Amino acid sequence: MSIAAARPIRFLHKGQIQEVCDLPPTTTVLQWLREHARCTGTKEGCAEGDCGACTVVVGEQDASGQWQQRTVNACIQFLPTLDGKALITVEDLQQQAQGGLHPCQQAMVDCHGSQCGFCTPGFVMSLWDVYQQHEQAPSRSDLADALAGNLCRCTGYRPILDAGERMFDAPKLPFDSGAALKSLQALAQTTAESLVYEVPGQRFVAPTSLTELADLRVSLPQARLLAGSTDIGLWVTKQFKALGDIIYLGRVAELQHITVQAATGTTPGYIDIGAGVTLEQAWSTLAEHLPALREIWLRFASPPVRHAGTLVGNLANGSPIGDSAPILLALDATLTLRQGAQTRQLPLSSFYLDYMKNALQPGEFIQSVSVPLSRPQAGDVFRAYKVSKRRDSDISALCAGLMIKLDVDTIVQARLGWGGMAGTARRAAQTEAALVGQPWTEATLRLAQSALLKDFQPMTDLRATRDYRLKVAANLLERFWLETRPGNPLPAEQVQVWPAPAA
Repeated sequence: MSIAAARPIRFLHKGQIQEVCDLPPTTTVLQWLREHARCTGTKEGCAEGDCGACTVVVGEQDASGQWQQRTVNACIQFLPTLDGKALITVEDLQQQAQGGLHPCQQAMVDCHGSQCGFCTPGFVMSLWDVYQQHEQAPSRSDLADALAGNLCRCTGYRPILDAGERMFDAPKLPFDSGAALKSLQALAQTTAESLVYEVPGQRFVAPTSLTELADLRVSLPQARLLAGSTDIGLWVTKQFKALGDIIYLGRVAELQHITVQAATGTTPGYIDIGAGVTLEQAWSTLAEHLPALREIWLRFASPPVRHAGTLVGNLANGSPIGDSAPILLALDATLTLRQGAQTRQLPLSSFYLDYMKNALQPGEFIQSVSVPLSRPQAGDVFRAYKVSKRRDSDISALCAGLMIKLDVDTIVQARLGWGGMAGTARRAAQTEAALVGQPWTEATLRLAQSALLKDFQPMTDLRATRDYRLKVAANLLERFWLETRPGNPLPAEQVQVWPAPAA
């Protein structure tokens, strides 16, 4: 297929339309800010989206024409992904406050929330996002969740949370989103079509339709597909890889949808999630219909990562310690794969062939993932567990999605998805076989724990030893039984040290 003529990247920053035409497509937003725009308030800490020192806010016009904004990590976002959007940094807050301190900055001063100060601009931008999204202070727990992607090594979090509450005490300082929208609408006249950005030796192509994406993928099968860059960004910042041509999914409207189909009669319901849907949107929808996923949602990476990354991207990445795959394996998810005009359905359990190898054919990509909804009234019992060194914003040592179907007290079906236990996320076939047909009793639990040793021989790495993983996996099976046994199941507060998330 023919590819449109190249044009510059255009986005809004500090009230002005910025135009970039000569930087590599893998230039990060952070690099542009510090090295080209000379806006050095945004800091680089980890260069992998973990510490939050680089937090900025990206604003855009949603499908209904309203302003929407989200925090992202500037250190791993590639500059062309800003095309047609607005970039808001800590420098904008001074302009908003007419040269003084914004209430969220003043609260940090008043509450002594800054010591060395390196992390402070990132915290301020996360607080500013909370400030814009709420009319009054949210709960302290919700504030902590909103700041889960911002790490502080010297001040500690108590005074920063105090500042998050204190900033609402000052007279409200509104942000003129109407003016920003007007600028974005003007910008849209030059950015509405597909973006082709090119420098010698590399192209960044951002199609705007599913058909165009599918044709591009067939004609450029070696090009790198990019969604949120929360993984691929690290290939550049940490591994210094050359990515070659890049096809960006973020502008394809057909991939941004979530479809929820309720159960009818004997037909179970499902949630279909497009490849462009962010982790935050996907997990919040899944948790709404599957309450057992609420804690996994809040503990999956951090808000800035969830605002940029996609659920399908997390599945396509295929990391054996990714949190999505084991959960969706237990839920019996199915992928829709597309190659040109053709689509096919593939169970997620058949997608992973080996470590970092999958069943995608040349020119094929994942269009969506369909997740059946469990039905407790039909005997479905589902839980999800994550074990990591830190509670917030940490990679799993192991993760489990556990699903059984009970007929009175007998297990008639079992799907146990595990991450961190093998070279890929996969189901525990022998453990499932040990459960099916048995009463859900402690004796059956012990049989399942023994079978688990036959299913997995995990490796020892920096996150956990082999023996630790096996022991904890067996313990999670026991927790699952304690929570779901037909007689005297234990409530959530008796099987975890952290308070259960509020519904």
